Amino acid sequence: METVDALVIGGGHNGLTCACYLAAAGLRVRVLEARPVLGGAAVTEEFHPGFRNSALSYTVSLLNPKVIRDLDLAKHGLRVLERPLANFLPLDERRSLSMGGGLAATQAEVAKFSAADAERLPRYYERLEQVADVLRDLVLQTPPNVGGGPGDWLRALATGRRLHRLSMPQRRDLLAIATRSAGDLLDGWFESDALKAALGFDAVVGHYASPYAPGSGYVLLHHCFGEVNGRRGAWGHAVGGMGSITQAMAREARARGVQLSVDSPVAEVRVLRGRASGVVLRDSTEIAAACVVSNVHPKRLLRDLLPAGTLDAELRERVEGHRNGSGTVRMNLALRALPRFTCLPGEGPHHRSGIILAPSLGYMERAWMDARREGLAREPIVEMLIPSTVDDSLAPPGLHVASLFCQQFAPDLPDHLVPGGWDGARDETVRRIFAVVERAAPGFTESVIGWQLRTPLDLEREFGLIGGDIFHGTLTPDQLYGARPLLGHADYRMPVRGLYLCGSGAHPGGGVTGVPGHNAAREILRDWRRGRLRR
Repeated sequence: METVDALVIGGGHNGLTCACYLAAAGLRVRVLEARPVLGGAAVTEEFHPGFRNSALSYTVSLLNPKVIRDLDLAKHGLRVLERPLANFLPLDERRSLSMGGGLAATQAEVAKFSAADAERLPRYYERLEQVADVLRDLVLQTPPNVGGGPGDWLRALATGRRLHRLSMPQRRDLLAIATRSAGDLLDGWFESDALKAALGFDAVVGHYASPYAPGSGYVLLHHCFGEVNGRRGAWGHAVGGMGSITQAMAREARARGVQLSVDSPVAEVRVLRGRASGVVLRDSTEIAAACVVSNVHPKRLLRDLLPAGTLDAELRERVEGHRNGSGTVRMNLALRALPRFTCLPGEGPHHRSGIILAPSLGYMERAWMDARREGLAREPIVEMLIPSTVDDSLAPPGLHVASLFCQQFAPDLPDHLVPGGWDGARDETVRRIFAVVERAAPGFTESVIGWQLRTPLDLEREFGLIGGDIFHGTLTPDQLYGARPLLGHADYRMPVRGLYLCGSGAHPGGGVTGVPGHNAAREILRDWRRGRLRR
């Protein structure tokens, strides 16, 4: 039987990140990926003959600069190009709102709708950035376990000291953003529906909820603490698609001696005398290890991969109650031509931005209510990116690829809502998404050469994302920081000795960050050096 020091289940970006750090410390590491390609949700694939694009994740900002440096990703070919505009919102046949290109340019755009909002915008950005700084400080730290030992007390003390340095107004801002709805926050700041939609879109990305749901303010904040090439708050395109990130990580992992295995689905985590001792693959191959590190969804790990009876009844009930679901449908399109927006018909920087087709918070809330009631939003929220405008390697000359990230849709679509569930709703889903784009850019549908659709069920089947949840668990206050994924297990150590969580289900949550992998590796190495994992 093969024996290694650390087995990593799941070759997505966090699994690869964790493996790199462990190998750099001298551990013998093997990564097991169930799919035929490494990268998890951050992969680039050909979806139509001659057209390539990111399969699921689709844009860059949250990838942590420390991870980029430590793993030498630039040396391995990673290039990220900043968007010239952050976002472009077509509003009707005549009006649009462009965000980005500098504060003065954004204020000039906002002033078309409200001079008061344009004047208030710098103060909003300043206060949001102050709160985002707190999150930046905390993301690379291990959260304390409530009721834990001396190490948890020290972590709690360090967190308290960081919060103590905030002024009272900053503490109030942090509390408001972390607990209130994004809609209520933005209604308190601004009067223009267009501006509130542009800012509030971040509160529903991957979040199956109304922008007026309590806690959606945190989801907005979660999308604001990133950077591109040193510029905070920016978003960018990875040249070669999101797979270029994970392929660069894989090259670094191999350079550090990590054994990378694809087509290697894990059937069970072996537990011997109360500790994780290896895995059994679906082909019955057994691999022994001093520790097992999981990059898969925590619910899959604790419910499906542990032997029956490993968890006590109370904890198993908590695992079953772990909440998931992002209401996301992901499309890739092959296009003959760029969309021609009625409000801004010429080619320009707006084609290289995030194009948001959701003109108000009310529109977003109606999409959520439709999904709750009917399973499918009548008018879904659509964000379009056209990465071929900056990366000509993705499409044949003169043609383009587009990424469509679409919400709101019921994560689980039962037959009583739509006959056949998600498999029976595919054509209607595409029709509704195309109708939204067509309204802003007439003729768009005729320009589509081919398309690829992934429903929430597809995301669960192909990528192991339960309920299609791109975050491995909802980003709500009861599943954040010291309660992520479960209260008592926020330090990346799972309920079985020698079993760790390094994926997005752990702090600080979802997005292509590499941070859970970084943090989990640090805790594993602490246990290793203390002799807790020696075989």
